[in-house]
Amino acid sequence: MTFAEPDMTEAVSSRGDAPAPDMVRIPGGTFRMGSDRHYPEEAPVHRVTVDDFWMDRTPVTNREFRRFVEATGHVTVAERKPDPKDYPGALPEMLKAGSLVFSPPDYPVSLEDWSQWWSFTFGANWRRPYGRGSSIRGLDDHPVVHVAYADAQAYAAWAGKSLPTEAEWEYAARGGLDGAEFAWGDELTPGGRHMANTWQGAFPFQNKREDGYERTSPVTAFPPNAYGLHDMIGNVWEWTSDFYTPKHPADAPKACCIPENPRGGREADSYDPCQPEIRIPRRVLKGGSHLCAPSYCRRYRPAARHPQPVDTSTSHVGFRCIIREGTKP
Repeated sequence: MTFAEPDMTEAVSSRGDAPAPDMVRIPGGTFRMGSDRHYPEEAPVHRVTVDDFWMDRTPVTNREFRRFVEATGHVTVAERKPDPKDYPGALPEMLKAGSLVFSPPDYPVSLEDWSQWWSFTFGANWRRPYGRGSSIRGLDDHPVVHVAYADAQAYAAWAGKSLPTEAEWEYAARGGLDGAEFAWGDELTPGGRHMANTWQGAFPFQNKREDGYERTSPVTAFPPNAYGLHDMIGNVWEWTSDFYTPKHPADAPKACCIPENPRGGREADSYDPCQPEIRIPRRVLKGGSHLCAPSYCRRYRPAARHPQPVDTSTSHVGFRCIIREGTKP
């Protein structure tokens, strides 16, 4: 079986014709989506075809998101008081505006209990990433965080764009390296060089910052992949438009049956089975973040995926947008 070889020269050189500033053309093709070598939700590997599309060169930054808010008056989910009807059994004192903030301990803890390093922080939002008293001063070129799915959707609609499907996102992240482990090849740090903002040290209490960053980094701090896209791995997780399902579909038995531009699972299958009383759909996040480490959450790979409730924002989730060929911003 042979696979379409994308013309990477065309992808990088076509920026001058982009339908919006700072977008890169991704030429369509067929690729092997997923992985059979890592987490079970990434399997099975299956062939998928996507059409040409344009993608933001970087995640949406604080500067860009501020322009959107100033133009529209948008209030993010993290800035709104939760509706008690959506959270049956929640303590009234917890129903306040806020978001999840990475708050690392200074000692080893069980990696089975994420509450040891995540804290729901009142007042945390995209303007105040660590809660009251913090700010994004000096972080204009860092990715915006504390954005729920509705916030990413609202920005995309304002910009005349869309959120990518999981297939589009993964295809773009691979940069034409079909089947490679990372967005740049098969070594995490080729020649000792850090290619993305990830975690070095014993998670979650020891951050050696060998890549130069403790939390988020400027969106062009690390090299782009072969399509000219920055931060497809690490820095922040990114929303996709697909509902989450716990595994991929089986590979097509024949080339004629390979799915074209798949749109992911069904909403009814996306709910968290561990919390059946909370009917909040989950979407797929891609790319990993600065909290992904060899000792924990090795999801700094194109094939990796993670379920995120659409109402949940955190200090390590952002997004980027696309424009499909034939549409106008």
